[in-house]
Parts: sequence; C-alpha cells; structure tokens
Amino acid sequence: MQGPIQPVARLIEAFARLPGIGPKTAQRLTFFLLRAPAEASHELADAIVHMRGSVLFCSTCFNIMADESCPICSDERRDRGTVCVVEEPLDVLALERTRAYRGLYHVLHGALSPIEGIGPDELKIAPLLARVQGGGIGEVILATNPNVEGDTTAQYLNQLLKPLGVQVSRIARGLPVGGDLEYADEVTLAQAMENRRAI
Repeated sequence: MQGPIQPVARLIEAFARLPGIGPKTAQRLTFFLLRAPAEASHELADAIVHMRGSVLFCSTCFNIMADESCPICSDERRDRGTVCVVEEPLDVLALERTRAYRGLYHVLHGALSPIEGIGPDELKIAPLLARVQGGGIGEVILATNPNVEGDTTAQYLNQLLKPLGVQVSRIARGLPVGGDLEYADEVTLAQAMENRRAI
C-alpha cells in the first residue's frame, strides 16, 4: 500500500509535531490546504513567517510583544507591587480575559521537569529573582499549572522567594463554576475543601 507523496507526507509530519495535533488531524489539515485555493496556503505561510519575524519577548516579564514596549509592563495603571508568575504567554492571555488581575506578570517559559531535562537554568527564574531583589514588589502570586511540574515549580520558587522578604501566594484550586460535585474527581474535590473560605 502506497502512502502519501513526499510533499504531502512532509506537511503531515510538520503538523503532527504541533502540540494537540495528532496524525489524523494533521492529515485533515494537510488535505484541507490541498483542496483550498492556493491563496489560503500562501496566507497561512505568510502569517507564520510574519509572526516569527515580528513577535518579541519583553526583557522584563518575558511575555510576547509586537513592538519595543510591552503593553502590560508599560501600563502605568497596573499594580507594580504585585507580580503573577505563569508558565507560558497563553496563561497571561487567560488571566487577562478575567479582568480580575491588574498587576504585572513574569513568564517562566515552562515548568521544572527533570524527566524532560528542564531545570531552573532553562526557565526565566534568575530574572524573576532579580526583579524581586530590585525592590518595589510586595507580593508574588504563583499561578503555575495544577500538575506535578507546576506544583514542583511553585514549591521551588517559594523556597527561593521567601528569604527575599516578599509575600508569596498560590492561586486557589477547586471546582469550576457551573460544575457538578458528582462529576468532579477526588483530587479536585479535596482541593476545593482545603481551599474553602468563609462566606
């Protein structure tokens, strides 16, 4: 049985390397572009090239930005005494959509994972410590993901930050709004109980 021709197979392999894209989805995307007008492929390729050439990382918070100034770091209306530490730029977008947080951010670009060879030197931890040591920051909120890597990273950062005299907090965990208790897993329910508060 013959597989797809080389240019098609190459694009399928390229799509399949993207996070969240399995082999079947990679095939669907490839054959969609094959059937679509040529302009669709050119527009996609141009958007990728343009993004790679124009997106920068802020030298302070390491979030993505499109020009020389980070829109969050340069916003004087934000609380400059609070820094929320997240793993990825996507986490900043998620928190900004809530409109509940008005402080600054620090993006680590990953989480500690010895299995994958990601140690402290591969993350933006040293610049975070330098920001805190520079003064003016009263609280660091650790908003890493609620998984083994995120928890390990939060514990590691807590050990480094506490001696610097800054308040360190961790985002709460629990049940999602609109969720049903019967469908929640045991860990989520336990976290919800532990993080309960008075009403």
